[in-house]
Amino acid sequence: MRIQDLAQLSTRMFKTNPLRTWLTILGMGVGTGAVVILVGLGFGLQQIILEQIVFGETLLSLGVSATGAQNLKLTTETVTAFEKKPEVLDAAPLARFPALVTYKGLTGNVFIQGVEPPYLRYAGVSATEGTVFTDADAGDTNSVMLSPAVLKLFGIDDPAAFIGQKVSFRLLIPAEDGTDTNTEVVIDKEYTVRGITKEEGVLNAMMMLPELRNYVGIEEYERIQVRVDTNENLPLIEKQLIEEGYRVTALSKTVEQASKIFQGVQAVLATFGGIALLVSAIGMFNTMTVTLLERTKEIGIMRTIGASPNDVKYLFVSESVVVGFMGGLTGVAMGVTLGLTINLFLNVVAGQFGGQSVNLFSFPLGFLSFIIVFSACVGYLTGIFPARRASSLNPLDAIRYE
Repeated sequence: MRIQDLAQLSTRMFKTNPLRTWLTILGMGVGTGAVVILVGLGFGLQQIILEQIVFGETLLSLGVSATGAQNLKLTTETVTAFEKKPEVLDAAPLARFPALVTYKGLTGNVFIQGVEPPYLRYAGVSATEGTVFTDADAGDTNSVMLSPAVLKLFGIDDPAAFIGQKVSFRLLIPAEDGTDTNTEVVIDKEYTVRGITKEEGVLNAMMMLPELRNYVGIEEYERIQVRVDTNENLPLIEKQLIEEGYRVTALSKTVEQASKIFQGVQAVLATFGGIALLVSAIGMFNTMTVTLLERTKEIGIMRTIGASPNDVKYLFVSESVVVGFMGGLTGVAMGVTLGLTINLFLNVVAGQFGGQSVNLFSFPLGFLSFIIVFSACVGYLTGIFPARRASSLNPLDAIRYE
């Protein structure tokens, strides 16, 4: 049988029995749509979480801090030693001191962090409002970045409105003898707030490390971000640093663990959607079986005028594949439309109440293409048994069938 004839005969059902055909497609669409919307929810949740993580150099860096064991300290010599490792491209330190921040006569306790632009890139520090220090700002002596918690100290609810405001600091330098007394160092200038970080729950203010050195001697660092050259060398350097006694954290492991968790969530959601798809497939199998019984006489006529058993089998299989494919398209359209509608509704509500817009449902193109192909495969599987049964009918018995 020619492909052109096969295509024409396999789509004839849309004319001869349109109601049953479209109801079958709609049933498949409901099952497929359930899979699309539930797995799309899993993709959306994963995207919401991972969007909070800055990729690129962040995934190729290690956060190193001292554990207190073996009298280890993070000093300038430590930074140099890290940079001498063949697999390490750079090492950027962070210094931290307790301080008092003052804004329009109000004062609160914070931690002043002295950093350089590479540290911000490696640590994945980003801003919800304003801008982050870049390499061009390495010599900036007049601006700072604040965490959202600092704004709450002053009762500020709108971070965007705080950009450009002036704050001042007094450093609290711990006594070298280990007592609780602190030496207060007044920084006799005001700094302009250039950005608000995403670091919720911490009272931090960031300035350039050279600017902090103008007011206090920095003998020990709080943390060092080590930038490794390749992903393959990341575990090697991590192992070396741990063996040397340092505490090491890797954002890449957090991302990997989060991805595994969401793969499990997607599998669970897909299972629930698969149940609906299975019910739809059973309905489609029942429809194809009924169609076989109704067309038994037609099959007998086709066989007597020269159609081979394979021609009959291909006809039934192609009909079921077409129904499955159309059901996949319908399900994708239903699922994506519902998901995008919910996203739009949530964003409208978030905009009215001052929240941040999010996409709760996400539909990667590759996933949608897979669902359509998978639906066609389900159609094939549900049609293969009726097709074999139809091809094995005796032509004379089929003609006499009533």
